[in-house]
Amino acid sequence: MNTAHTRRALVVGATGIAGQTVSRQLFEAGWEVHGLARRGNSMVEGVIPIQADLLDAEATAAALAALRPEIVIITAWIRKDTEAENIAVNSATLRNLFAALEPDGGVRHVALLTGLKHYLGPFEDYATGVKAETPFKESEPRLPSPNFYYAQEDELFAAAERMGFTWSVHRSHTVFGFAVDNAMNMVLTLSVYATICKELGQTFIYPGSVEQWNFVTDVTDAELLGEQLVWASTHEEGANEAFNIANGDVFRWRWLWPQIAEHFGVEWEGPTGTPRTLVASMTEVAPEVWARIAEREGLVESDVSKLASWWHSDSDLGREVECITDMTKSREAGFLDFRSTRTSFFDTVARYREAKLLP
Repeated sequence: MNTAHTRRALVVGATGIAGQTVSRQLFEAGWEVHGLARRGNSMVEGVIPIQADLLDAEATAAALAALRPEIVIITAWIRKDTEAENIAVNSATLRNLFAALEPDGGVRHVALLTGLKHYLGPFEDYATGVKAETPFKESEPRLPSPNFYYAQEDELFAAAERMGFTWSVHRSHTVFGFAVDNAMNMVLTLSVYATICKELGQTFIYPGSVEQWNFVTDVTDAELLGEQLVWASTHEEGANEAFNIANGDVFRWRWLWPQIAEHFGVEWEGPTGTPRTLVASMTEVAPEVWARIAEREGLVESDVSKLASWWHSDSDLGREVECITDMTKSREAGFLDFRSTRTSFFDTVARYREAKLLP
């Protein structure tokens, strides 16, 4: 049972980039943190693991029985081949989660992590029907195309009305942070790419579009994201609101790419017309090369598919529309934290090296 002195949090997707970070932040702030994931490994120290598949309603109910968390932070999603499938499975996970928590009550606030696909559309119709002006504002209406983020929001809103908790939605851009075996991990993906380029004596070629190379853009540091998730869950100004979350600075890839190349000791090249994607250049080559590097350097992970998400970096770097978010609403509500994108990137690289995931 909760006591007056115990603040209990449930982090859903506790092994991902955002989940690991916010779990640690909550634990360090004195919360009793329970981390739910399909696999019980990779939990942050101090987090109480809960292993359950949210698509299994009975197993989820059994795993969460009598937990009564005060706050719930949802950072997990399941990727499928079509948006119809994405909507079906990611709606089901939230329905099952809320059904499992409802009988015991106690939930005060639920924070849901989504992202810029709210403005850009789903992967199968990505950035083709964008109507919003940049920087993207939270007040923009939904796009007409089906989108699992919208379906997740609707599940959240319905549960909040039924169960009486407040909610917040957090729309991050590309997240720079520490995690392994994650579907969307640009820092580690680009680091692996640069390391393979150095191994093979190849040029570190920007794999995206000319537009994304030249446009102003932003990203989201995982630590900053965690701070906003906790802030919204513990301050009345965060109740029943959607917030963008980005570092607060802006940059161009044509500025950052040469710095990444210099850091890894490789020659670089910008885009030329049709994107030269990572999927095309790395899918067949990378597994064997990375296994060789990992064995020679004593790395802890030799399976490159656990480290690099080629498709995701291609998607973000290949966009032909400007992607930048407005942080005014969050700042006016009282969340004033920020990060340096350059520092975020290279500090994250250092963490991967310390963990022996990069040489």
